[in-house]
Amino acid sequence: MRIRTIAVAVAMAAASGTAWAAPAPAQTDAQIAARVAAVLAKTPLIDGHNDLPWEVRERYAGKVGVFDLKGDLTKAPPAPGSPPNAGGLMTDIPRLHAGHVGGQFWSVYIPASVTGPAAVKMTVEQIDIVKRLAARYPDDLAMAYTADDIVRAHKAGKVGSLIGVEGGHQIDDSMAVLRAYYALGARYMTLSHFTNNHWADSATDDPAHHGLTAYGKAVVGEMNRLGMLIDLSHVSAETMRDALAVSQAPVIFSHSGARALSDHPRNVPDDVLLLVAKNHGVVMANYATGYVSEARRRWNADEAADTAREASLYTGAPDRRKAAMAAWATAHPKPAVTLAMVADHIDQIRKVAGIDSVGIGSDLDGIPDTPQGLEGVDKYPALLAELARRGWTDEELGKVAGANVLRALRETEAVAKRLLGVQPNEATLADLDGLPKP
Repeated sequence: MRIRTIAVAVAMAAASGTAWAAPAPAQTDAQIAARVAAVLAKTPLIDGHNDLPWEVRERYAGKVGVFDLKGDLTKAPPAPGSPPNAGGLMTDIPRLHAGHVGGQFWSVYIPASVTGPAAVKMTVEQIDIVKRLAARYPDDLAMAYTADDIVRAHKAGKVGSLIGVEGGHQIDDSMAVLRAYYALGARYMTLSHFTNNHWADSATDDPAHHGLTAYGKAVVGEMNRLGMLIDLSHVSAETMRDALAVSQAPVIFSHSGARALSDHPRNVPDDVLLLVAKNHGVVMANYATGYVSEARRRWNADEAADTAREASLYTGAPDRRKAAMAAWATAHPKPAVTLAMVADHIDQIRKVAGIDSVGIGSDLDGIPDTPQGLEGVDKYPALLAELARRGWTDEELGKVAGANVLRALRETEAVAKRLLGVQPNEATLADLDGLPKP
C-alpha cells in the first residue's frame, strides 16, 4: 500500500511540474527529547506565572527557612485549614532544573478583597518572600530585572527570578506605589484581578468602566515609562482592547488561553489576538483546567450549581450534602484535561496571532489541579515535545519557550529608554476620574 501511495505522489508531483521529495521519517521520542533539550540549552524557558510565593505564605506563614525548596515538595503539608487531601506543591528546585526552567515570573499575588494600605503592605511582604528565596538558594535562583539578567542566569544554570504583581488593586490607586514596586523589582503588573478595581474592569466581574478609565490609561503610560510589562490576564476584553490601544510597548498575557477553544472570560478572543500580533505582545498559555477545556468549564459550572442546590436543600445537614454531592460526582464524571489540549491552545494562539506572540504561563501552584502530563515545573519539556511532534521547528520551539518573552521585555526596556525625558506621572485618581464609585 505504501509503495502505491508513493507512486501516486510521484505522478501527481510530475503532473504539476514540481519535484517530489519523500516525507521525512517520524522521529523517535528519544530524538525529540534530544531536540528539546538542545533548544532549552540555548534558549531560557520562561514561565509567565507561578504562585509559589502565596503558597509559602499560606503553608509556611511566609517563612522560607522552615522548609527545603531543594527537597521533594510533592507531598508538602497543606496550608492550615485546607482539606486533608490537599495536594503538595507543584514547584521545587529539583523539578525546576528537570524542567530546564531558565526564567520564572513569580507572582506576588494577594486577594482582590485586600485593598487600600493593607494591600500595599501585603504586596511588599510577597515581594520580600521572592527575594528571600533567591537569597537562600543562590546556587539555583538569581533575581532578574532585565532580559539580559535572565540570559545570564540561564547561562549560569540558575533560574532567573522575576516579580509580577497580579492585580491593579495592589497599588492602592497610587502612581507612587507603582513606581515603588518597580524599584523593588516588579517587572509586570496585571491590570485587574478577579474583581474590578477603581480604574480597570476584570474578566470575571460585571463591567463598571467598560474597559480602562482615564486613570487606568495613565497607569499604562506610566508602566511604559518605567519599563514594566503590562499584563492583560484577568482583565475584561474591553480592558484588553483599551490597553492595547494606548500601550507604546508590547503587552503580555502572563497566564491565559485561547477563547476559541474554551469560552472562559479569562481567555483571549481571536479579535484581541490579532491586536496582540500588531502590538508584538505575547500570550502565555495557561494550565488551569477550566480555561483549557470547554467541557471542564461547563462541568465546573454544573458542579457549582449543584453544590448551591444541595446547600439549599440540606441546610444544617452536612452529611446529607456530602452524600448528595458524592452521588452527583459519580453520575457526572469530571472530564479529562490533557497536555495535548494545552498544546491546542498554543497552536490556536499561533494560528491567529503568529509564532512571535505565543509563550507559556502555567499558573502552577495557583491552580487546584493540572492537565494530565503537566503536574509540575518539571514537565515543560513534555509540552515542547508534543509541539515538536506536531511539526514545530527548533526555532519555533525556542520562541514559545522563552525567546518571544525576552524580545517583548527588551522592546519594553527600549520604550522606557526612549521615554527617559518624560517626567513621572503625578496624576491622582480624583484628578482624572473623580472620586471612586462606592
